[in-house]
Amino acid sequence: MNEIEITSGRMNPQIDPHLSIWGWEIPLYLFLGGLVAGLLFFSCLFYIRGEKDKYPTAVKKAVLLTFPLLGIGMLALFLDLSHKLYVWRFYTALRLESPMSWRSWTLFIIMPLSLLWSLTWVQDVWPNFNWPWHRLQALINRTRKFQLPMAWILLIGALVLGMYTGILLSAFNARPFWNTAIMGPLFLTSGLSTGTAFIILLSNSAEERSFFSKLDMIIIGMELFLIIHLFMGFLASTQVHIEAAHLFLGGSYTASFWIFVVGLGLILPLIIEVLELKGYHISVKLPAVLVLLGGLILRFIVVDAGQTSRWLYKFME
Repeated sequence: MNEIEITSGRMNPQIDPHLSIWGWEIPLYLFLGGLVAGLLFFSCLFYIRGEKDKYPTAVKKAVLLTFPLLGIGMLALFLDLSHKLYVWRFYTALRLESPMSWRSWTLFIIMPLSLLWSLTWVQDVWPNFNWPWHRLQALINRTRKFQLPMAWILLIGALVLGMYTGILLSAFNARPFWNTAIMGPLFLTSGLSTGTAFIILLSNSAEERSFFSKLDMIIIGMELFLIIHLFMGFLASTQVHIEAAHLFLGGSYTASFWIFVVGLGLILPLIIEVLELKGYHISVKLPAVLVLLGGLILRFIVVDAGQTSRWLYKFME
């Protein structure tokens, strides 16, 4: 039997020789969405646990930036749209089988709730701050009475948002590198890690920084486990998935991924945090910055590599 390879004569821009539809806007949005998910998760979690005064940066301070960060992410998402005037049509229907529909409605719920949640902590962070409008002050005072149910809703919403950023990619069956169930947990874990790093950067409490540094060590360990499991799954799967894995195992993304994401973004921060735990005087901000940069580079590489990976159709006669 002879092998026949069927090739097409088409040459469509941004599709051939490989997909290149998504630019910088999507990975930036995925990074900011994961970061916001991490910040909201820890804020709500420790509020529910009654530890808002023990971890004030996580619960009250860092969360003030969630709404503007998510707003920047949504602006990047809007810039990526080809038909910007029709963005409202995302909200005319809810399609449970559509990742885009899940994205739209998740953001539709989280955006206003994250704003209200952050506004309830403004006067805790700045005690002398006075709202310019009495009605706004009254609204915030009433909102504070519902902080507990808001915390539960946002806690669940943060997990959905963090997981969804990976599920959005994994739903594309035609892109072998994205098409794995590990992508959702990996992006959620990375979002939690960047959230802890962001809290460490903002915190002035040595106790709070120490706690989140230890927590970040655990999360980094989980992220490394998921990355290893990701490539083990690819190498034990179909030929196209093996070829997708080889993009990172000797292919064009090998150096950038293993040096900048795994090496500088995960392993080096982990080593620094271990040394700090053993008593070495190292700035906790260094591993936090490395984790944030690693999380950002991870999104750019994964989005680009997924568009490069593809199915090659071969038929046997």
